[in-house]
Amino acid sequence: ASLEELKLDYEDFLRQRGAAQWQREHPLRQELIDRRCQTADEVAAWVVEAAKRSVGRGQSSEMSTSSTVSTKSTKPSDLYPGFSANAVLTLLAVACALLDRQVTRLAADFATAGGFTERLYRVRTNNRRTQP
Repeated sequence: ASLEELKLDYEDFLRQRGAAQWQREHPLRQELIDRRCQTADEVAAWVVEAAKRSVGRGQSSEMSTSSTVSTKSTKPSDLYPGFSANAVLTLLAVACALLDRQVTRLAADFATAGGFTERLYRVRTNNRRTQP
């Protein structure tokens, strides 16, 4: 399955549960990107921390950051599925952006330096010329 298909699955997950998808400007989205988590465990720990902070401030980051929710009716664990899905979508967006940059660079390199076969041919030709 492709990353785009995975993205669609997580968007469906949020939609089926009535949870909002974080927009590009959402502060928690940027916070996760800035955190630069290295493992899934670090992302999971961030989800728990962010959900606790949101409930503690009386905010639900499932909605806009200015919307308030009752801390009596919302527990951090209620936010984990939505926060987790949004975290995955955020990391997928980062991965896709990095892959797009890599493909663009590889295309530029191919245009200027040629493909593997062309470069191998040049190396072999140069080796033959330099050896007696």
